[in-house]
Amino acid sequence: MTFGWNGGSMIGGRCDARFKAVREAFAANFAQRGELGGAVCVVVDGRPVADLWGGQAADDRAWQPDTLVNVFSVGKGLTALLAARLDGEGRLDVDAPVTRYWPEFGGGGKEGVTVRHLLSHQAGLPAVRRRLPPRAMLDWSAMTAALAEQEPWWEPGTAHGYHVNTFGFLVGEVVRRATGRTVGELLRKEIAGPLNADVHIGLPAAEHHRVAHFIWQEAPPELDRMAELTKAQLMEYNAYFNPGGLSGMGVINSAAWREAQIPSTNGHGTARGVARVYAALVAGGTFDGVRIVDADALTAATAEQVSGEDLILHRPSRFGTGFQLTQPERPLGPNPRSFGHFGAGGSLSFCDPDAGVAFGYVTNQMGPRWRNPRNKALVDAVYACL
Repeated sequence: MTFGWNGGSMIGGRCDARFKAVREAFAANFAQRGELGGAVCVVVDGRPVADLWGGQAADDRAWQPDTLVNVFSVGKGLTALLAARLDGEGRLDVDAPVTRYWPEFGGGGKEGVTVRHLLSHQAGLPAVRRRLPPRAMLDWSAMTAALAEQEPWWEPGTAHGYHVNTFGFLVGEVVRRATGRTVGELLRKEIAGPLNADVHIGLPAAEHHRVAHFIWQEAPPELDRMAELTKAQLMEYNAYFNPGGLSGMGVINSAAWREAQIPSTNGHGTARGVARVYAALVAGGTFDGVRIVDADALTAATAEQVSGEDLILHRPSRFGTGFQLTQPERPLGPNPRSFGHFGAGGSLSFCDPDAGVAFGYVTNQMGPRWRNPRNKALVDAVYACL
């Protein structure tokens, strides 16, 4: 697909005069930074100050306030929130061995792996070693069974490496075993529904007409001599590409992908929906009279668990129990307590308790994954207005 841009007339929504720099940065994303379609929503001290959308959702559709889009790892933050909620209510013990909830997980010498290890990317399970059939990620049972038998790539608890696509299956299966409900069901019934937040993991077919077409023209790297890869190279390659389509490449715009529950990777949401979730988190777990997580459990979930060199990303990363924490190499604003989660392509959800800011940005194209100039320009504009 080839989308067009005809200037500021494609931007809709509202923005307080004090935050006009956010609207200007959003417009500049289209005019100068290659944005095709997207939305941004900012809530400060519980009040929306910018709620903007623009560009195209598809060749024949302009972006609307209720346009949904795949937000990739923004879904990890939603999954982390569910784990914190369950922990605060005594339905999940993050320090328990995973086998308490999921007995089959003990295969491959993983009896000592805890739920905390899964949430903080320390479990040594960023990938499945044996080659899985293409699109196996659409089969929950197949993925969780493969992970249950997988031997850790490193000794759990001794290092951390971003569980790019396996995080959601691992944490999600623990959640399912502990509650009898999937991540998507819990998100809908206990967070998104009560909060009126338009975020989803496993999108019903009736909502597909609202989804923006995602532009992703890359192809996976070709590795002709897989048998000669080192252990670390195979681990990294499989983290993204085993099974084929694991990261969404080639399947992201299909109905099967949208309907599946892949909590690490295929969450869908609007900028407004994402911002509503984080408006509750910045306020200690409650927004518009709806409490979605215990304040103490949220504090525990956003305490640093790991920081430093990441075995998958090959650069520093910093995590609480599921949430990404701000760090100098990839800041979530200027303040030290900010937390949230970036998503591939540039989507971003975070909140800053010190500034009272909740932020949601969504986009429909794959852009720079580590430091995206579009989300950076928007975040910088927010803080310039405070």
